[in-house]
Amino acid sequence: MELYLICEDSLEGIFSGIYEAYALRRPHDEIHIQIGEEENYRLFAEYCHVTPDPTHAAKVARTIGKRFGADGYMTICRALASSDRTKGEAVYRVIVGALSQTGATTGAAKKAATLDNLSDPHIMKIFELARACGNEIHHLLGFIRFRELESGLLYARIGPKNDVLTFVMPHFADRLPQENFIIHDELRDLYGLHPAKQNWFVVTGDEGLALDQATHTYSADELAYSELFGLFFRSISIKERENAKLQRSNLPLRHRGYMTEFM
Repeated sequence: MELYLICEDSLEGIFSGIYEAYALRRPHDEIHIQIGEEENYRLFAEYCHVTPDPTHAAKVARTIGKRFGADGYMTICRALASSDRTKGEAVYRVIVGALSQTGATTGAAKKAATLDNLSDPHIMKIFELARACGNEIHHLLGFIRFRELESGLLYARIGPKNDVLTFVMPHFADRLPQENFIIHDELRDLYGLHPAKQNWFVVTGDEGLALDQATHTYSADELAYSELFGLFFRSISIKERENAKLQRSNLPLRHRGYMTEFM
């Protein structure tokens, strides 16, 4: 009978599901990783909810790091940040394939045990998802706009397709080490917090509620400079050279609602 392990849509949740799949000691072709509930249950299938477990997730993370290396681990993490609901199944199949080839001696077998075998549809899927997330991260590093609040805190809103906040935060923590700033993922109710000269962290839900209520009063200087920046942005445009199609390609419309110059 097919078994579907229903996991939380998070790195910890999916890794916990993969750990549980191995702990069950059942044939891997009978087990599937499913992200969240589905509308219609399959006939002749068994469903089991997996509770995220930090210890189990850490063990799976170490195994992936040892088997695929640092770059491979980062590729898998980026793939799991995708909004695609099949990501968990793809990662599970790749891990099963790699561990089944442990100790392989032939060139073909060694390649099958790594992320270099792009002929494998599951590995190809991981690369597609990781590439899409990487592109969005690259866009956000250039499109995020911080605005100063009356308290002096820098605040930025984002609404990415994928769950990439944890990939964006290190970039700005490295470049703004002496600033207090928040990056708010509105779609997932996540807040990336960076206290000045300290490590950044992420909070969500009720923990970020007070922050959300306190982030709508911008400083007088911020309002003045925002207006000036908007006027500058519009004044340098040359109407005869406008290319809307190229602009949408370089700056997707979904990012513009979060950018000062388009407000």
